[in-house]
Amino acid sequence: MKFADFVCFEAIIPELQANDRDGVIAELVSALDKVGQLGKGNCEEIIKEVIKREKEASTGMGKGVAVPHVKHSAVKDVVATVGQSGTGIDFSSLDKQPVYSVILLISPVDNPDKHLQAMESIFKHLQQEKFRKFLRQSRGLEQIEDLLIEADESPSL
Repeated sequence: MKFADFVCFEAIIPELQANDRDGVIAELVSALDKVGQLGKGNCEEIIKEVIKREKEASTGMGKGVAVPHVKHSAVKDVVATVGQSGTGIDFSSLDKQPVYSVILLISPVDNPDKHLQAMESIFKHLQQEKFRKFLRQSRGLEQIEDLLIEADESPSL
C-alpha cells in the first residue's frame, strides 16, 4: 500500500500549533474532520479514542517520530495525515526523545487487513533514516506531499 492510497494530503499540517501530545492528536484529528474524512459529529469521540489508545501504550517509536492510530466505526476507509513540529513534542517515546513528525492513522473497525497494510507501509519508510531525516526537514505542505509521493515511487527512500 502506498502513502497516496491513504494519506489525506489536504489535512497535512506542516507546522503544528499544539505543543503537547493530546493537543497534537486533537489538531490532527480535527484537520481530517475539516476536510470531511470522519463523518459528521465524530471528531471529539475519535480524539478521545486516540488519546485513550496513546495512554495505554505510547506510539512514539523513537528517532523523532510517533504514529498514533486507532480503529473507529466512523471511517469507512483507512485515512492518515501528517503533522510536523519544529520544537518537538513529548510523546513518551521509547528513546525518551521529542517527536518532530507525527503520522496519525484512523482505520475502519471491520477491515483489519487494510489497517495492517497501512501500518506496514508507514513503518517500512520510518525505519529508514533517510526518510525520517527528509520528513523532519520538510517545510510546507508541498514538500511533505512531494516526499510521500517520492517514497511511494522509491521504496528505498
